[in-house]
Amino acid sequence: MTLVAFDFDGTLSDSEMTVLLGDRCDVADEMAVITERAMNDEIDYATSLRERAALLAGLDESEAAAAYDAVSLRPGAASLIGALNEADHRTAILTGGFQRGVEAALDREGVTVDHVVANRLPIDGGELTGEVEGPLIEGTKDDALADLARDHSVSLADTVAVGDGANDRPMLRVAGLAVGFDPKPAVESACDLTVASMAELRERFVDEELLSA
Repeated sequence: MTLVAFDFDGTLSDSEMTVLLGDRCDVADEMAVITERAMNDEIDYATSLRERAALLAGLDESEAAAAYDAVSLRPGAASLIGALNEADHRTAILTGGFQRGVEAALDREGVTVDHVVANRLPIDGGELTGEVEGPLIEGTKDDALADLARDHSVSLADTVAVGDGANDRPMLRVAGLAVGFDPKPAVESACDLTVASMAELRERFVDEELLSA
């Protein structure tokens, strides 16, 4: 059994949740600039996430729900997760994005993972507060991966991490196999291999049998 941990935004999904939310209150361009700076390691992730969340203050809860409903998986992502589940591997999503968006995308495709570690945008009085809460603001994905591995009695050597941006680098560095999904330049050095599509990732995982039984 292998524990396979995926990033979400930019990896399993080509949606960017904060930008979808930002579209609902006309701050998407500002969101995209902050996100790109963080993914290229120009500013730290916690700062970027708080800056983006602050731009969403006052967004109506119904508008936020509509944004989460627009989050989608990449073509082939659901079938890949399904194949990993059927092969009795543990699957996880570790994301600085938001749990409601991840769950909406998985539900739409009728697929599940064993664990979702994600952040939340609090609501007060029917509106987003502009704050952000959760384990992956200051917390890093290497610790989250290590915790999951320990909980399932899996060695870190038997873990796989798949990601694309600077906040994925910690888990890529500690995983037994580090896979960059069309990774940003600042991340490539932490990757054992890189892929550009879910089909290519499935080929490497399933057809080439890179995962231990």
